[in-house]
Parts: sequence; structure tokens; C-alpha cells
Amino acid sequence: MGSLERIDQEQAALGRHGSLLARVEYRLVESPEDREAIYRLRYRAYLREGMVDPDPVGLVFDRYDQLPNSWIVALYFDGVLTSSLRITVASRDEPDCPSMDVFADLLRPLLAKGVVIVDPTRFVADPDVLRLPELPYLTLRLANLACEHFGAQLGLASVRTEHQAFYRRVFMTAMAPPRQYPGLKKPIGLMGIDFPALRERIYTRYPFLRSSKAEQRQVFTRAAQRHAPLLQPVLPGEQRAPTVSRLLRG
Repeated sequence: MGSLERIDQEQAALGRHGSLLARVEYRLVESPEDREAIYRLRYRAYLREGMVDPDPVGLVFDRYDQLPNSWIVALYFDGVLTSSLRITVASRDEPDCPSMDVFADLLRPLLAKGVVIVDPTRFVADPDVLRLPELPYLTLRLANLACEHFGAQLGLASVRTEHQAFYRRVFMTAMAPPRQYPGLKKPIGLMGIDFPALRERIYTRYPFLRSSKAEQRQVFTRAAQRHAPLLQPVLPGEQRAPTVSRLLRG
């Protein structure tokens, strides 16, 4: 298949996202039963990818699942649990996030300067339920919701080398080469995006990634904390800190 044909097919697939969103439901995972379902989904997905060894318990979880600045979100497609993503929002006041375990030398100085970071991890899709080419976009759309809702300057992606091409399509760039990641058998590299600087380019290319404030609140407001999110959302264009691009240049 030629490159032009592949591009045409990808653009045709992306054009379906608007209609597919009507069949998607994002659910915040809070109950013990829902958490167990996600932990089992992670195990099945990681085992299929060779990221973990067989384990009779069949669960994948870590301490970040319980942090007050972490949100586990499940994606249901046509009412079926299909994929999941964990969002952790790191700030100067709450700096703990999964990528800090591996890339602290890069992230700690940014947090000290007031950068708000969205760290999406544990992106998994059920290997036995659905083969949908658009699923990565529909799942990782949650990272855009989080960047908007929490006023993030930097969005991260901790990914294997063979997956980095996908993230470059949404304007992410490499921040660090692969390193060993706790609990996983394969090394993980760090990619990032200066969200305020590139948000309009993202939405021009992928308009289905836009979200309303109502949708953002619905996804990230916990049942016991309906009165306010952990970090106050900001209006588009507002900044809590200097742009990440300038900070990365020193």
C-alpha cells in the first residue's frame, strides 16, 4: 500500500470520529468493583503485548491509582467496556505522578517553575472486545479534556518506541529516550506537548478532540466532590506559568 493511500485511509477514518463519539461514554472509575474491572483489563492488555509476565491474580495496579490527583476513566463503546486511561495532574503543590518515577530530572524543574502537567498513563484497550482503528484517538481524547479542564501547560505521553509515530501525529515531540519503567518489561520513552501553544493546531487537524466545559466537569468531578475539581479549570488562553517551550529552552 502506497503512502498516499495510507493517508487517504487515515483521513477517512478520522472523519468518522464525530459520529463515533455519539457511541462513546466516558465513565470515571470510582467503585471497588469498577476499579477491579479496569485492573483486569490492564492485565489482559499488557499480557497480550508482552509487557508483563503471567500472574494468577490477573490484576495490574499501582499506588498512583489511589492518588487524589489521579483519575481513572473507562471508555464504553456501545455500552461495552473497551478501553481505559489514567490521568494524573501534577503541579507545584501536588508533584507526584507516574512519569516522575522515571523522568524526574526533566519534570521536577518544570513543576518548580509552576508548570501544570497532565500525565496520562495506563492506556489499555481490551484485546478481546473490539478492533476499532479510531479507538486510540477516542481514548486519548481524554488527555485533551484534562489539559483544557486543569489548565495544563505540558501534556505527556510515556510510550514505547514503536508507538511514538502515532503521538507525533498529534504534535507531540520526544523529551527523553526510552528508560526502564517500574512494573513493565519493555522500556518507555517520554514525549510531550506544549498544549497552550499547539491547542489550535490540534483542533484544526482533529476537531473531534474539542470538548465542552460541561463534558470536562462530567468526566473529572468525583461523586463525593461535585462542588469543585481538585485544580480549578482556566479559560482558554489563560496561563498559570510561562510557556513550556520557553522553559524547555532554559
